[in-house]
Amino acid sequence: MHAGTMSGGPLDLWNHWSIQILVLLSLALQIFLFVFARIRRRGANPVLRILLWLAYMQADSTAIYALGHLSLSKARENEKLVAFWAPFLLLHLGGPDSITAYALQDNQLWLRHLQVLVVQVLGAGYVLYKRIADNGFFVMLASILMFTVGFVKYVERTCALKRGNMDTIRSSLKNEPYVQRKQFRTLDQGLREGAANKEEHYVRLAHSMFHVCKRAIVDSWIEKDFENRGGEMLRDIENEKYKGMWMLMEVELSLLYDILYTKAAVIHTWPGYSIRIVSPLATVASLLLFYFSDNDGDSKVDVGITYTLLSGAFLLEATSLLSALGSSWTYTFLCTTRWRWLRKTALCSGRWDQLRQLVKKITRIQVGGQARRWSGEMGQYNMLQLCSRRDTAFSPLLGRLAKMVGQNEWWNRKHYSGTIQISDELRLWLHWYIQRLHRKNKVNTQGMIRTNWGVEALQYYKCYDGVEFKDFKDSLGIELQEGIIIWHIGTDVFLAKSSRDKAYDADQEKVVEIIRTMSNYMMFLLVERPEMLPGLAQTRLYQQTCQNLVDMCTAETSSRSISWTKVKELFWLHDDPNPSRLLERDDLAIMLNTEKPGYSTDVPRLCYANWLTRALLKQEEEKDRMAVLELIRHVWTDFLVYTANRCSRESHAKRLGSGGELTTVLWLMADYFHKQSVLKAPEDS
Repeated sequence: MHAGTMSGGPLDLWNHWSIQILVLLSLALQIFLFVFARIRRRGANPVLRILLWLAYMQADSTAIYALGHLSLSKARENEKLVAFWAPFLLLHLGGPDSITAYALQDNQLWLRHLQVLVVQVLGAGYVLYKRIADNGFFVMLASILMFTVGFVKYVERTCALKRGNMDTIRSSLKNEPYVQRKQFRTLDQGLREGAANKEEHYVRLAHSMFHVCKRAIVDSWIEKDFENRGGEMLRDIENEKYKGMWMLMEVELSLLYDILYTKAAVIHTWPGYSIRIVSPLATVASLLLFYFSDNDGDSKVDVGITYTLLSGAFLLEATSLLSALGSSWTYTFLCTTRWRWLRKTALCSGRWDQLRQLVKKITRIQVGGQARRWSGEMGQYNMLQLCSRRDTAFSPLLGRLAKMVGQNEWWNRKHYSGTIQISDELRLWLHWYIQRLHRKNKVNTQGMIRTNWGVEALQYYKCYDGVEFKDFKDSLGIELQEGIIIWHIGTDVFLAKSSRDKAYDADQEKVVEIIRTMSNYMMFLLVERPEMLPGLAQTRLYQQTCQNLVDMCTAETSSRSISWTKVKELFWLHDDPNPSRLLERDDLAIMLNTEKPGYSTDVPRLCYANWLTRALLKQEEEKDRMAVLELIRHVWTDFLVYTANRCSRESHAKRLGSGGELTTVLWLMADYFHKQSVLKAPEDS
């Protein structure tokens, strides 16, 4: 029967080696999270993100199950060491520093984590009490050390979840102590020349202004004496060029990600640094105690696993210490500490800068570990491209499979969407537009845009008031989503018709590119990120409009011949908006312009899109093409900035956990410009 241990199948293997498998799996999951968790800051490949989510979910489940298994099972004669593994499972439940919450809701459930903490600590303590005495004094002492480390790290994780809760952040701001923020300015001026690169300067500047970002995310007003404490820095930001402003906003959001989804809020305190210094020392002491203990009677496999757990714990804890000391958050800690000798020793001497550069090189093992800035990508989704796709006989095989299981809408969203890098031209344009809104007093005292989406742009071009501009006014819709659908279709139809009449010159082509990018991005938000749009959802209207467009082009596309290209499309996994599909999209746009559908409840918004196209073509005849393109660009920018301004703070915070969103960057930028205008108001009066 003993031979059956290995030959009896998976069940016998599990019965004899289950706890060994579980503790090694728990360690492997911790290493995976440690290495890959930071990719979420900039977004990541969907497959890698799914693996990260699975690892995050399984890490706690595995450790909890293993602790339960240890507390309930009876120890075999040659398995005395397994009790020593309980503190390591507690340490694993504390998790790596780079991830505490996968979603924002995890922070809201910190009380549940606190309850689990109590149960698991009692469980680990019970395992040690029941079994550890059989392992000798050295192992018992090592167990107490590791149990203490595991307990403290687990408590720290729960505290980080609580600190990352939006309600906690809001409450903490009410009692925020006075911080000598002028130290940031003085030290940064002195270190600017010695900073490793320009980005390092903006990281430090972002830390000095981070209190503004924190107040913005929880919708809390700036402090009463803000002008004396931080006004000078805020005014300096106005002089930043668009690239510097974008970099600053991206770093600010990266810092916000840290306090919401990692342990940053609890690490960079005196208790946090103390834990990171003591933890690797305690682990080394435990390793030495175990090395000198008498383990001759223990299984060699169990001894090897114990050394693996100790070595893995030391490497993770030591790397965490280095990462913490070399983090930009430590710069904040040193700037604001009351111990002037420490600030002088670390910062003024340049020693911390040297340590930071060293740590940057060492911690490159962490994927995305030094990527402070946002990915700079924006989603793209084109309704006309979706509806002008080939006949269903040539749709991708996975698409037909998704339709069979009722996931056709999900497939269309994923298959026909994509991402592009934001161009410098678009960054410059958006920066100018937001700055102009605040300079022209287009926002109220609460920082909210005074007019609805698109209204300000139409008024600026004198296309809003008057009977002759009724088509423009009606095209904005009752709800934001309705206006996006109408303008998305109308824009594509106008651009297709206008370009076929006469090709665009180089300057016009640049404006057209910005228009298409913003139009496709707003449709991407409507389809893929509806929670980022203010107002009522219009899912049914979108689906009905798509079906109307599909019905219009069915007869046209059904007569096309079969080609090798169509056969290849059977195996396409992705078909995002790209130049290779412009012909089909423009054909559908021209068809819409030719047929000119009138008002009908069957095609509720195609008629409005047609009337909008007619109005735009009329403006092109009366004025010039560039003026109409500028009008369209202004309208789409107004849509985009309005969306960023009116999106809920919680939705912005949630998207940070998945790489961030363009609208979040624009929202924060607008908030900074608004606070600048508030500080200017007393001077102008």
